Amino acid sequence: MLISELSDKTGVSIRSLRYYEEKELIAPQRLENGYREYDDTDIERVKMIQLFLDLGLRTDEIAPILACSSGIPSAVTRHADAPAACASEAIDLYEGKLRDTRKQIAALKEAEAKLEELLAFWKKIKRQGKVK
Repeated sequence: MLISELSDKTGVSIRSLRYYEEKELIAPQRLENGYREYDDTDIERVKMIQLFLDLGLRTDEIAPILACSSGIPSAVTRHADAPAACASEAIDLYEGKLRDTRKQIAALKEAEAKLEELLAFWKKIKRQGKVK
């Protein structure tokens, strides 16, 4: 399939797909005319990339994970104990992202409590003053 078809099937812009290729997250075949050619496995790969991006990972963090899961050689997977290296790297990455997410949740809960406090204050003012 061509890049426009992959874009349609994944909902990811052509520009983003080209960026993923630039970052070596996807590697389409090239036709004689220079067009990119993708196969069905690229659909799932792009969806996986989108999931990781939605989780807050950067493209440089995604590449080693994709390499581990797809069997594509990379700096991480070139040595004999690749699965252990992949697991360790994935665990470190996910633990870090989980810590970041929990910090964001705590900050949002604090903001929520402040907003509830302010809202209660202004509702009380409105009731006391019978302001409409």
